[in-house]
Amino acid sequence: MHRTRTAAATALAMALAVLPLTGMSGPPGTGHDRAPDGARTRPLAAAAPSLSPTPRSVQRRSDRVTLTPSVTVVAGPKADAGALSVVEAALADAGAQHVVRAGRAPGGGQLAVYVDGAGADRALAELGARGPGGLPAEGYALAVGEGRIALSGKDATGTYYAAQTLRQLLPHRARPGAQVAGTRIRDWPATPLRGVIEGFYGTPWSHEARLDQLDFYGAHKMNLYVYSPKDDAYLREKWRDPYPAERLAQLKELVDRARQRHVEFTYALSPGLSVCYSSDADLKALTAKFQTLWDIGVRTFAVPLDDISYTDWNCAADKDRFGTGGGAAGAAQAYLLNRVQREFIAAHPGAGPLQMVPTEYSDVQPSPYKKALAAQLDPKVLVEWTGVGVIAPTMTVRQAQQAREVFGHPILTWDNYPVNDYVTNRLLLGPFHGREKGLPEQLAGITANPMIQPAASKLALYTVADYAWNDTAYDARASWGAAIEELAGGDARTARALRAFADTGYASALNPQQAPELAAAIAEFTAGGPARRLDAVLQTLEDAPAVLRDRLPDRGFVRDSAPWLDAAHAWGIAARTALRLIEATRAGDGARAWQLRQRIPELMRTAQSFVYVDMRGKKVPVLVADGVLDTFVDDAVAAHDQALGITGRPRASTDLSVYQDNAPSRMTDGEDATYFWSGAAPRAGSVVGLDLRAERPLGPVTLAMGKSDSPEDYLHQGVLEYSSDRTHWRQLAAFDGKAEVRAVPPAGTKARYVRARATRAQDNWLVVREFTVSGAEQATVAGGPPAAGGSALRSAGDGDPATVYRAARAPQPGEALEFTPSAPRTARSVVVLRPRGAPGPAARIEVRTGGVWRTLGTLSGAYTRLAAGGGAIEAVRLAWRDPSAVPEVNEVILH
Repeated sequence: MHRTRTAAATALAMALAVLPLTGMSGPPGTGHDRAPDGARTRPLAAAAPSLSPTPRSVQRRSDRVTLTPSVTVVAGPKADAGALSVVEAALADAGAQHVVRAGRAPGGGQLAVYVDGAGADRALAELGARGPGGLPAEGYALAVGEGRIALSGKDATGTYYAAQTLRQLLPHRARPGAQVAGTRIRDWPATPLRGVIEGFYGTPWSHEARLDQLDFYGAHKMNLYVYSPKDDAYLREKWRDPYPAERLAQLKELVDRARQRHVEFTYALSPGLSVCYSSDADLKALTAKFQTLWDIGVRTFAVPLDDISYTDWNCAADKDRFGTGGGAAGAAQAYLLNRVQREFIAAHPGAGPLQMVPTEYSDVQPSPYKKALAAQLDPKVLVEWTGVGVIAPTMTVRQAQQAREVFGHPILTWDNYPVNDYVTNRLLLGPFHGREKGLPEQLAGITANPMIQPAASKLALYTVADYAWNDTAYDARASWGAAIEELAGGDARTARALRAFADTGYASALNPQQAPELAAAIAEFTAGGPARRLDAVLQTLEDAPAVLRDRLPDRGFVRDSAPWLDAAHAWGIAARTALRLIEATRAGDGARAWQLRQRIPELMRTAQSFVYVDMRGKKVPVLVADGVLDTFVDDAVAAHDQALGITGRPRASTDLSVYQDNAPSRMTDGEDATYFWSGAAPRAGSVVGLDLRAERPLGPVTLAMGKSDSPEDYLHQGVLEYSSDRTHWRQLAAFDGKAEVRAVPPAGTKARYVRARATRAQDNWLVVREFTVSGAEQATVAGGPPAAGGSALRSAGDGDPATVYRAARAPQPGEALEFTPSAPRTARSVVVLRPRGAPGPAARIEVRTGGVWRTLGTLSGAYTRLAAGGGAIEAVRLAWRDPSAVPEVNEVILH
C-alpha cells in the first residue's frame, strides 16, 4: 500500500510546476509585500522577537487570554496528530493542569483551543483572522483572543507549524493563570523545501544525534532531511550492497521520526565511484537498493554524482556508448538518471521528485557537461547546487537565476555552511549570512550542510531555518542572538556564557570577522577604554565553559564542544593575564610586569594544547577566536617589549587562509621544524609579511619555505619588499623556483615592514618554516659560564626576553658574563631579567663608561633595575659571586 505524498513533496511538486527557468516576473518584493491571496501584511517589526522563524504577518489585538486550570482542545476530524501533541504539551508547559480533547468547547470561562476543522475556521473568523485559504502549502493561520485560541493549516504540515508557533507564544509556567496577548498570525514559507543535508566527510553522527536533529528540524519549520553521510559506506563504496538488518532498522526509525516531525526523509545514494552508466545490472542494483528504502517508508530519493572524476570511465561500455569529455559525462549521467526516474520514481505513486548533484556543482559557467544535462536530463529531476564556489561567501538572486538557466532545471541549494570537514580545528558558530533577500523565491529549496558536531550545528541551523522561511524579515545578528537564547533555555546567565563562547567561533567564509564582540571590547580598551570593562568580558569567556557544562540544557552541545570549551577557558586566563601585564606596564611596575610576562608562554602553550580527535585518530589542535585572542596577547607582550626599550620578536601576518593550527606566528618562532601552512594556493599578490614593530636597520633577510613531505609548497615566483609605512614598498629581491631565499639589503637600509609577495598564481599551497630579518645593530655577549645545549650566550642580549641563556655549569671564580652593545649608549637604567623562581648565583652589576668599570649594585630576584648614572655605557658585566648556582639570564637591557 502506497503512503500518500507528504506536504513537503506536494509543495515541491507545485513549485516545479510553476517555477520559471528565467527571472521571476513582477516588481521586486511583490511576493513578500502581500500574501499569496492578496491580503496585505503588517510590518514585520510587529512580530514578537521570540517567534522563530519570523511569521509573515503578525497583528496585535488589544485583549488577552488567560490560561485556565483546565483547557479543552477541540480538534477537527482530520487534525494532524503531531500538531495536537505539540499543542497539548505546550498548554501543559504553560501551566494548564488538565488538557482534554472534546468535540465542542465546554463554556464556563474555560479556555478552548480549536485545531483545524469548522470550529477553528469559525473561531478565526470571529477573531478577525482569515483562515488558511489562498496560502501556499504549509501556510497557516493562528489567532488568540476572546477566551480562545484557534489555529488551522493549509495542510497537515501547516497545522503542525501553527502548533509550533503557538508553542512559542505560550509561556512556561508551573501553574495556571498566565496571560497571553491577543494576536493574529498569518504565515507561509518563502520556498517549498527547507532543511539539512548531512553530507560532510568525517566522524559520523550517532543514531541518537540524528533523531535529535529531526526533532530540531520539525520545531523550526524545516521540512527536508537528506541522508547523505560520507561515512556510510553503503551510500558510496558499497552502494550495491544491501544494508544489514540492524542498519536498516535504524534507518526506518529515522524515517518514522521524520514523518512524525513533518520532515521529508530523502535517501541519497552515490554510485559515481564505480557505476557503469550504461549497465542494466547497475541500474537494477541501484533501483533494488532504492526499493529496500521504499519498503521502510522512504519516498524521496537522490543520486549525488559529486566529488568524482568524469574524465575516467568506470567501464569500457560507457566510453563506447557516450564518447569522452564533459559533454559525454553529462549525457551518461542523464541517461542513468532518466532511467531511474522512469523505471523507479514514476513507477512508485507518491514518490517525490528525484534529486541529483551534478559533478560540476559549484559555478554558473556554461560547459559541455552542463549543456548535456540541461538538454537531456528529465525536466522533473531537481538539481542541487552549492552556489558560486564550493563554499560560497555570498549567494545572489542573479546567481540563482543563472544556475537555473545553465542547468535548465529547478535548483535546490546545497549550501556548505556550517560544514567544517575542511577546517576540523574550528567550530563554525556564526549565523547564516551573505544570502540575498529574494533568493528563496528563485529556488525549489534550501538545504544546509552541517558540521561534524551535530548539536553545535544548531546555532547556525536555527538561522538557516529563519532565512529559508522568511528571508525578507531575516536579520543575521538578531537570529543568531535568538538562537543563543533558545539553546540557553531562556536562562540569562547561560545565554551570556553561550554568546561569549559562540563569538569565538563566529568567523567563516560567510562571516569574515572573527569574534566581533570580543574584538570590539578589545578595540574599545585599546582606544582608551577602562580595563575593568575588558576584564569583565574576558572573565565571562573564562567562566563560560564551566557555566555551559553546568547549565546548558543541550548536553550534546557540551559534548560536541568539549576541546573548544577547554581552549576558551585557557585563552580567557591567558588574555586576562595579558591585560594585567598591560596595566602593570602602563603603571611602570616593572617587577610585576615581568612576573606576568613570564607566565604568558606557558598559558599560551596550555591554550594551544587542546585537540579534536577525528575518526582516524588524528589529533587536530583546536582554534578559538584565532587572530583576536592570540593577537591581543601578542600585542601585550610587544607593549612590554617597547616599555623595556627592545623591539622583541617580529609579528608575522598573511592574507592567505591558514591550514589547521599552522599559524603565521610559526614563521618567527625560531624553530625550523614548525611552519606556517596556508589553507589555499597563493594568488598573484598574496603575501606573507613581518612587522618588525619599529623602523630599524635591516640586515640579511631569509625566507625558508617548503618541507620534506611537501617540497613544492613554496612561492614559485615572487619578490621580497620592504617599507616604513606599509604603503610605499621597495623591492629588495626577486626570486623564481627557489624554496630558500636570502637577500642582503644595501648598507643603511631601514624599514619596519618586510614581506614576500607572489607575482603569479600557483596550484601548490605555501609552507614558510622561518622568515627572519637580522638586525644591523647587534649586541654581543661573551664570557661565561658556557651555555648549556639548546641555549646560547647571545640569548642574554638578543632583544627577545622569551629566549634564555642557561649556563652549562656553575660559575668559576672570576667568571663573568659581559654584554656589549654595538655602540656606546646613554641609558637611564640597566635592567636584568631572569626566570621567575630561579634564584641563580649572586652577581655584581657593573658598567663600563670611559673605559672604567664601576659597580651599580647586585642582582635581586627575577627583575633587577638599577640607575645607570651618567655617561655612555660601553658594556655591562655580571660578575658572578656564588659558585654553587647555575646562572640563567633572559635579557640584559640598556633603557
